[in-house]
Amino acid sequence: MNVTRREFVASGLAAAPRNTKILNYNPNMEYRRLGKTGLMVSAVSLGGHWKRVATMMPPGFKGAGYDKSDDQNVNNSLFLKNRDEVLTHCIESGVNYVDACSPQEILAYAKVVKSKRDKIYFGFSWHTREPRFKEWRDPKKLMQGFEQGLKEAGLDYVDVWRISLPMEGIADLGELKWVEESTVAALDMARQQGKARFTGVSSHNRIWLKSVIQEYPKQIQVVLFPYTANSKELPDDSVFEAVKKHEVCVFCIKPFADNSLFLGDSSLNHPQAADDDNRARMAIRYILSNPAISAAIPGLVNTHQVDNVALAVRERRKLDRREKAELDQAGRRMWANLRPGYEWLRNWEYV
Repeated sequence: MNVTRREFVASGLAAAPRNTKILNYNPNMEYRRLGKTGLMVSAVSLGGHWKRVATMMPPGFKGAGYDKSDDQNVNNSLFLKNRDEVLTHCIESGVNYVDACSPQEILAYAKVVKSKRDKIYFGFSWHTREPRFKEWRDPKKLMQGFEQGLKEAGLDYVDVWRISLPMEGIADLGELKWVEESTVAALDMARQQGKARFTGVSSHNRIWLKSVIQEYPKQIQVVLFPYTANSKELPDDSVFEAVKKHEVCVFCIKPFADNSLFLGDSSLNHPQAADDDNRARMAIRYILSNPAISAAIPGLVNTHQVDNVALAVRERRKLDRREKAELDQAGRRMWANLRPGYEWLRNWEYV
């Protein structure tokens, strides 16, 4: 079961608890261990981005979950109704983790999670107050931004604080080391103060992520990185080597590669909707065939999509020859159809 911050602080912080009870257990859902935390998370969980939710909204709606066009959405009753319906149906399907990785996502999900906090774990990353921006590359500043975000969202604590590392490369090794040290120092403070039960990072840089896992195994309990319908584990020098060695939880982001896997627009009546449902299920089955992945976290915009990914968990894991060929073909098309600004996802074909 979930805990209050007071209960968490009182536990002594001597070691991460090894919980055997599964939060919000549903026999039709699969659960996997959240790395060395000992918690069990649903193999399909809810990602923060609500890309394509405009298909569920009145004309003129804009927003994908992570930019300024979403600023008004956090107070939009129709939008919040959609998020509440999706989250409620996720919980009914046995999902027990939601990940929010922007100010807008945190503020929106904090509202709809409030009455359901005993059934779902909350992941948090206020990326505009984290080291992606130079002014936040200091442990005290990071902690200040974290606490400010908790206050604005009305949260006493979060289950996972995972700091978003800079997307761009950092050529200066001294600056890179300072970013790492600031990050882990802030994560330590958050755990010691009972404001984050577990900690980690997200990254779009595979080599840097592997290095951080190896260097700071105590603080890096959870990582988030892209793993798509066409990603493959490297036979040598894979990030999964460090993941397995240090028992790190992996949440798989971008399982559908920014929706470039699909032919339709995610509306329920699109002519390609059934084909896209099948592609989504095959992708989830393929991704979950990697036992080192704790959960895939797609963004979902309606209850039908929730049902579809939940069905994928119950289907046989291994793709047959026809399905593998179909997914391979869809994967090649997926890479060719990445939107401008998402070409970096190609760097995660081999992980």
